[in-house]
Amino acid sequence: MADVSWRHPAVTAESHQVTSFEIFFDLVFVFAITRVVSFMARSLTALTLARGLILLLLLWWSWTAYVWLGNRVRTDRGLVRAGMLVVMAALFVAGLVMPDAWSRHTGTVDAPLILALAFTVVRLVYFGLYLLSAADDRRLRVQLLADAIPQTFSQIALIAGAVLAGGWQTALWAAAFVIDFGGGRIASGVGGWKVRSPGHFAERHRMVLIIVLGESLISAGTGAGDSVSRKMVLVAAALGFVAVVCLWLLYFENVAGAAENALEQAPPSRRAQIARDAYTMVHFLLIAGVLYLALGAREVLSAVSDSSASNGGAPLSWPAATVLYAGAAGYLLGRAAFARSTVRTVPPAQLGAAAALLLLIPVARHLSALAALAVVSVTLIALTAFEARTATHEPDEVQEHADTPDPTDEEPA
Repeated sequence: MADVSWRHPAVTAESHQVTSFEIFFDLVFVFAITRVVSFMARSLTALTLARGLILLLLLWWSWTAYVWLGNRVRTDRGLVRAGMLVVMAALFVAGLVMPDAWSRHTGTVDAPLILALAFTVVRLVYFGLYLLSAADDRRLRVQLLADAIPQTFSQIALIAGAVLAGGWQTALWAAAFVIDFGGGRIASGVGGWKVRSPGHFAERHRMVLIIVLGESLISAGTGAGDSVSRKMVLVAAALGFVAVVCLWLLYFENVAGAAENALEQAPPSRRAQIARDAYTMVHFLLIAGVLYLALGAREVLSAVSDSSASNGGAPLSWPAATVLYAGAAGYLLGRAAFARSTVRTVPPAQLGAAAALLLLIPVARHLSALAALAVVSVTLIALTAFEARTATHEPDEVQEHADTPDPTDEEPA
């Protein structure tokens, strides 16, 4: 009996909550994505930022697959846990070589090929574990087999890109994500995906976001170097910390709870649609926004730490100013899309703040690095304070929107 239970996944209950093992898994995942920031920071150019975005998309899409798996079966038991440990090892190795993702002949390590193989291991284990968990669900098995087609072509593109290198690698790795994402979206028409535990699904995304927020401070702090010798560095660090706190408040204080309620109260077809759109897809904008903001703050701290520059640091380069401001704006736009997909209401103030940040990018190029960061932090502080002031009138309105049936609800496609 013990052997049977070890080999057969334990299906989760509707009340299932996030386990400590899943948090452990998420920590390894976050390590890998923060290494993408290290990759982009080595040479901050438009091409590097585009390649960094490809890496983030590939990692995020891999992680979300395991969120759906963990919502169906216990990942901290038996064969599933063993498989997850293999995946964690693959993600850890991927994180180690991530800064050399486009480098060739770095010693005896072929980083691009190792990275492609790591992604392949992650996908193969996912498919095997999910198929094992779907033994009693014919529709889900059909769904998985339909998904396997684009996933196979995606892995072929990843490995081919790693072998060909250079521009071919960039094009093929971008194509790999498009094939996996687009093919999966089409295959989802089978309708086999279900959210068994809404609370667990929402909590996994909240947990990974808060881990990324914390890790972003570590990543940004590396810009100050090993020691701090100038007071302005502390000022810049404080501004970066305040910006991250505002991002935390904007999501966890005003949106997260209402969104989870909407997910729990939705009928099954609508629930799967919210999970796919608001969490699997839109949450990427939140994660990417935090990481790009952290990269920009890292550049600010580096500029302010430079003893040859003025107190405020030299003006940021175009790529550095863009990631700083577009990162914050992307987070706000992601939050707006998340609110629209769940509670069906979008506070116009956050759209205005996002638009203002994007329009201010050219202006930021003429400011000192410290002043550029201050503008972002002040904008986020103003938005947070405004929403806190109006929050007393929002809960009832948000709940009313969340409870109102949507006549356009349909099966996810």
